[in-house]
Amino acid sequence: MSQIARTVRRLARRRRLIVLIAVLAALIAATAVVFATKPAATDSSAPPPPATVLATAPATRPPAVVHPRWDPEPVLAPDEPNTANYKTLAKAAAEMIYTWDARSSTFSAVYERVRSWWDVLPDGSNPLTVLAQEFQATGVTAASFASLSGMQAYRTATVASSACDGQLAQVKAHPAPWVGLHVCTFTLKVTEHQAGGDNSYSAPVSVMVNCPPATNAPADRCVMVGFYASPDRIVY
Repeated sequence: MSQIARTVRRLARRRRLIVLIAVLAALIAATAVVFATKPAATDSSAPPPPATVLATAPATRPPAVVHPRWDPEPVLAPDEPNTANYKTLAKAAAEMIYTWDARSSTFSAVYERVRSWWDVLPDGSNPLTVLAQEFQATGVTAASFASLSGMQAYRTATVASSACDGQLAQVKAHPAPWVGLHVCTFTLKVTEHQAGGDNSYSAPVSVMVNCPPATNAPADRCVMVGFYASPDRIVY
């Protein structure tokens, strides 16, 4: 009986030892996990990481506005009438616009002659881009003019009929924005002369004329401030 009691006591001591060893092993494992997950201390003497620089695209600037060259004091063209009668100037301008001679002039010279009549207004409402567009609408371009010179071609134009200001329905519906601005629409008899024969046809053209007492017109005469030869822009 005493032997059994000693054996029981021995087993009990061994069991407590095993439990103690298991508890110590668990504590050691937990401590290792804590140290493994703890972030490393920052070395205060180490240089700081470089700052991140964000590349910023330069601000987009709107394209520069190109204003038409304003003629502060319009110079009278060589063949331009010096008149305060808007009808006289408008008629002469209409015939001039459709007249050219490829035998003795270049396309640039013809364009510059038309340009010399065109008075650019201070507000830029009649830019030279419109002049270039409407001049080509008369039926001649730089490319075609080169071939016309080889055919000894020239063109003449005379006014067949005209209507101005109040005679035009569009002007009645939308009057001129200031006193002294006039609009005339002409029907021209145009004849193109070439070595192979002549070709005649009718062509409409609307001419805008600026006269006194308009503040943006010369004091004593009228000037042409635009014309339309494109079919969809003729004033009727």
